Amino acid sequence: MRHFLLLATLPLLAADADLILHNGKVLTADARFSIVQAIAIKDGKIVRTGTSNAVIAAEKSHRTQLVNLGGKTVLPGLIDAHVHAIGAGLSEFKSKLPPLDSIADIQNYIREKAKSTPAGEWIVVPRTLPPRLKEQRFPTKTDLDVVTTHPVAFDGSYVWSANTAGLTLSGITRDTPNPAGGEVVKGPDGEPNGILRNASRLLKGIRDEARATEKERLDALEAMLKLYAASGLTTVGDRAVTAPDVATYQALKAQGRMPVRAVLTWRISADRPIEEIEKEINSKTWATNQGDERLKFGTFKVTLDGGQSVGTAYQRMPYGPYGRQLYGQTNPDARGTLFVDREKLTRIFRAARNKGWQITSHAQGGAAIDVLLDAFEALDKEKPIRPTRSHVMHGSFMSEEAIARMQKMGILADVQGGWLHFDVPALEQVFGYKNMRYFFPLQSYLKAGIVIAGGSDHMIGHDKNRAVNAFNPFFNMWMSITRKTREGKIIYAEEKITREQALRMYTNGSAYLHFSEKTLGSLERGKLADFVVIDRDFLTCPEDDIRRIEALATVVEGKVVYGTL
Repeated sequence: MRHFLLLATLPLLAADADLILHNGKVLTADARFSIVQAIAIKDGKIVRTGTSNAVIAAEKSHRTQLVNLGGKTVLPGLIDAHVHAIGAGLSEFKSKLPPLDSIADIQNYIREKAKSTPAGEWIVVPRTLPPRLKEQRFPTKTDLDVVTTHPVAFDGSYVWSANTAGLTLSGITRDTPNPAGGEVVKGPDGEPNGILRNASRLLKGIRDEARATEKERLDALEAMLKLYAASGLTTVGDRAVTAPDVATYQALKAQGRMPVRAVLTWRISADRPIEEIEKEINSKTWATNQGDERLKFGTFKVTLDGGQSVGTAYQRMPYGPYGRQLYGQTNPDARGTLFVDREKLTRIFRAARNKGWQITSHAQGGAAIDVLLDAFEALDKEKPIRPTRSHVMHGSFMSEEAIARMQKMGILADVQGGWLHFDVPALEQVFGYKNMRYFFPLQSYLKAGIVIAGGSDHMIGHDKNRAVNAFNPFFNMWMSITRKTREGKIIYAEEKITREQALRMYTNGSAYLHFSEKTLGSLERGKLADFVVIDRDFLTCPEDDIRRIEALATVVEGKVVYGTL
């Protein structure tokens, strides 16, 4: 009898979930893409999924919080594998940035800043990408000369420009020699036109606008992570951290102020002697997966080339005549800039891999992708690279041959679907439609069995839809599904992916890249309870409504970090 009573009480003891969500449409994103009605959570983990009746009967106790979803859709916590959270947080921490969609907007920004900036001090236009300007051209000194009382600089990422006062203050004249790997662009009259290609270091006395106290850095990072949570993200990959950034993240975690998870990519400066770089790598104790699921290290990174938005991505083909207008280039045969040769890159990667790192490189141009894959292949011959889950970061101008090489080695892809929307209209003018065939070829990746991790490359701004780059995960998934540019044109429809594939890209794919597939990326028993409740049905709403989906509640490890259940 005693044994019978003991056995009879066991189900009652097991029925002790902290939280049950029921009467919903839960997209588990498991291997079968199962859809269930309910999910039960205990101690931050999922303990059961299934029908509402079955989950409630098995897991509800007198202490369980029961939430009726009323038919709402639940997704696994979304993972943006590529952001720059600290810089983005600081970009609007002290003051809001206006939209900069045209040169006229930039000029208005300069005039307004001049009213509050002491005469003679620099005014810096926040990072703005020329292909996204209405005029689709790089601002020159003439455009920036709307004020003469201040030196003005325009931050175009790898390429900057300055007004006449800025050039004068910096001593830049027609006789200034080009710095190594850079160019002081001249106009028809032989005078500098203000554009400095890979030469912004010539500008003197610019104050770092992002400079902040450690308290300000902590507050700005926390605020940015909260904005990510509000967009439905539960994990982000910060893709270019330095030692001070690592310290900021660690302090924020120690204070219990990280609403979402973060995976850190350590980026080193590669423009130094190889021996110095190897010494730095070996001196650090850091390695992939060091930490826990709230905060850990992910990848080791090198910046291999420049950016497609300013004509410095290292391409297989020249930028051509249109590059003069869009990028201020003087040489129509220019193919961009390679910052690290393949031999040096291979040595750097070898040192990092031997230290226990997953490895990657910023590589936007096609020729840069080829160099990156050359380095991966050299290491693969020494020891299989597949287990490291190393990957191509960006890889904008892919090719059929490059995809085949990635498939053979088991290389992953860190992709930014939103760039299709913003950048293709200008890039098509530069390279022609034919050469845009493998611009973020998401379906080709999937058909080759290549894991793709969704990301935004968010750098500046707090508005999820207007930031550089937009970090709204539903916008980025919508773009990957539709491939519809801002002009309404569909770019190579054969590379569209389905809604299920897009969701997996922002869940399974990013979790796999982070070595977190056993704990995150799907709603299954034993995994951490990260999920987002949304305001419409992801699978059945009109296609163009996907980008308008809003998070009603974002939950990390069973705790609401945004909204309400």
